[in-house]
Amino acid sequence: MPSVEKIIEKMKNQPNGIRFAEAEKVLNYLDYYETRQKGSHKRFKNEENQESITMPEQNPLKIVYVKQILNMVGDDE
Repeated sequence: MPSVEKIIEKMKNQPNGIRFAEAEKVLNYLDYYETRQKGSHKRFKNEENQESITMPEQNPLKIVYVKQILNMVGDDE
């Protein structure tokens, strides 16, 4: 399984091909945890800064969700 740094690089270079599991791994690395699931959507929240993100559990993820995660990482372009 690729490391978080490799997944973040893939998100920057190829945002169209990110799977939900890869995004979830990055969110867990950033201390986001799943708070609930309603249908196909999962909500992740960071207790420290109270930010949250809701994403559909689909493959591949839409670019808008990948950009939100990159913004959380601080590596958005």
